[in-house]
Amino acid sequence: MFRPEAAQPYDDRCLSWQYDAATVSVWTVEGRMKNIPFACSPGALKTLQAHRQGESDLVRRDGVFYLIATCEVSEAEPYEPGRFIGVDLGIAAIATTSTGYKAAGRGLNRHRRRQLELRRKLQNKRTKSAKRLLKKRRRSEKRHAANQNHIIAKTIVTEAERTSSGIALENLKGIRQRVRLRKPQRVALHSWAFAQLTDFITYKAKRAGVPVVFVDPAYTSQQCCECGHIDNNNRASQSVFLCRNCGVVAHADRNASHNIARKGEAAWTAGRESRVPATP
Repeated sequence: MFRPEAAQPYDDRCLSWQYDAATVSVWTVEGRMKNIPFACSPGALKTLQAHRQGESDLVRRDGVFYLIATCEVSEAEPYEPGRFIGVDLGIAAIATTSTGYKAAGRGLNRHRRRQLELRRKLQNKRTKSAKRLLKKRRRSEKRHAANQNHIIAKTIVTEAERTSSGIALENLKGIRQRVRLRKPQRVALHSWAFAQLTDFITYKAKRAGVPVVFVDPAYTSQQCCECGHIDNNNRASQSVFLCRNCGVVAHADRNASHNIARKGEAAWTAGRESRVPATP
């Protein structure tokens, strides 16, 4: 049995691309259909023309047909970084870097809260039209979050490439199982797409040749980036860091990003190959 919304795979014998005319020719049960136009961005068209490999999948979502093509893009040769940019991931601020970039999560969190309230209203109705709208809104929220993550990841990778720096990220695998939160906070944590943002940064960095290392996030929020003192009371509030040892005052996420950057440099130095000439 086949699902009505299942993807239909096509190889190069059944579907051919005409890139200059932006059309495709598709073989169907009613014969071959030619000169079917497709739409994509200029950058995606260049990638499609240069790197498309294998079959293409035809899918239908919300009444619109999409062609999904696989592109194999070779990774750039990673360079030797002069320093590392630490990236602290969070909910109030989606990403904060040690160089000063901050992606505020206020807009995305507000959008998610609004979508949550709308889902609750639709779920209470329990009608067929409400279920269709629920599915549509779920996809819309997912696309919105993915678009924001793409923008943030591109900004971070572009800055690292421009300054010949590496990127240090926290290894947050399993954080949902480790962290204990109150019930109102669980929705925000479980809807937080930090894994997707990490994947976006990683693959964009590979394409640009930017080195990426993952570090242990332990105590990055409690350690002072100036003197190294670790104390749970150093975190005065969600946004304020106050060192109890040296008295430095800083933004909590910015302080954590500097600690992550330092750990990234240490991990890169420990893991890279020795540059010392071999003894004759």
